[in-house]
Amino acid sequence: MGVTVVKCGGAVPAEAVCADLAGLAGRVVLVHGGGVEIDRLARELGVPARTLVSPSGVTSRHTDPAMLDAVTLALAGRVKPRLVRALAAAGVPAVGLTGLDGGLLRARRKTAQRTVRDGRTVIVRDDHSGRVTGVRPGALHALLGAGFVPVVSPPATGEDGAPVNVDADRAAAAVAGALGAERLVLLTTAPGVLRDASDEGTLLDRCALPREGPVPHAASGGMHRKLIAAREALLAGVPGVSVCDGRVPRPVTAALAGAGTTLEIT
Repeated sequence: MGVTVVKCGGAVPAEAVCADLAGLAGRVVLVHGGGVEIDRLARELGVPARTLVSPSGVTSRHTDPAMLDAVTLALAGRVKPRLVRALAAAGVPAVGLTGLDGGLLRARRKTAQRTVRDGRTVIVRDDHSGRVTGVRPGALHALLGAGFVPVVSPPATGEDGAPVNVDADRAAAAVAGALGAERLVLLTTAPGVLRDASDEGTLLDRCALPREGPVPHAASGGMHRKLIAAREALLAGVPGVSVCDGRVPRPVTAALAGAGTTLEIT
C-alpha cells in the first residue's frame, strides 16, 4: 500500500481522525489548517479579521503582517500540538512540521492582488499569502521511513525566505503530488461534494473536473478551494482523490472504502 495524504480542516473533529490513523503510521501524511483557531487567536491578540474578495467572487483571508503572525502561532502553537497529542494518545507516533521546516513548502507571494471593496476594485499590497510552487519531500520520506506520521501545515517559505500563508487544501495536493501518493483525502464538514450546498441529500458520488478553467459546484468558498486542490493533485499524478465527511466516527477508513465524492479529470 502506498502513501495516503489526509487533509483535516479546523472544523473537523480531530480526535476521530487521529484515532482512525492507528495502523497507518509510515504510510500517511496529515495536513491541517485551522481557520477557527486562527480567528480565535486573532481576536485574543486584537488583530482585525479582514477578507479579500476577488473580482470573480472568491474569498480569502487578508493576511497582513499581524494576521500572518496569528496564522503561524495558531497553526504551529495550538492546532498542531493538539493533533500530535491526539495521535500519541491513539498510539500513533507523529512529528509536527510547518512548511518552513527544511524548506518543506515553497511558495510565491502575491505582492499585489485585486480585491473588491464597496463595489470598487482596488489593489492590495500588504497581503502575505501566495501559492505553493514546490515541495521538498526529503523530510517527509525520512519520517515515513522511520514509521512516523508527519503532521504538516502552512506557512510556506517565500522566494525571499519570509513566511507565506498558503491554502492548506492546495498544500495537501502539492504534498501528495511530490510524494507520489496513491490517495488524497480532503475531509470536510459535509458528506462530500453536493449538487446543492444547502441539501446534504444531493451528494455526488463522482465529480468531473475540467483540466483548466472554472470548477463546477463551487458555490461556497471552502468547497471551491477543495475542488481546485483536487484538480491540482490529479494533474500531478495522484490517482485517487476524494472529498469526504470528516464528522463520521472513522472518517479516513470510510474515505478509503469509497465514501464521499470521487474526483476525476474530464
